[in-house]
Amino acid sequence: MDITYIPMKRGFLYLVAIMDRHSRAALAWRLSNTMDTYFCVAALEEAINRYGASEIFNTDQGSQFTSSRETLRDAGIRIFMDGRGGGWITS
Repeated sequence: MDITYIPMKRGFLYLVAIMDRHSRAALAWRLSNTMDTYFCVAALEEAINRYGASEIFNTDQGSQFTSSRETLRDAGIRIFMDGRGGGWITS
């Protein structure tokens, strides 16, 4: 899962994509004009509903992703976060 910024005339659009690491297929995506957490969680819920729960979910430590921990835990998915201080999230 990652977010990219799309420059527009007046600011940015934010695209979150959830990809399967093995096949590189996009499982779900959302666009937003704000960096809130809702569109990230909505994309995550769609991916889980369409394809089922994976064993591991990998993201960076951005606030949009850390807010999705509850959704991942409820689905029984282990969380791994990249970056400084990253690693397996157990709580």
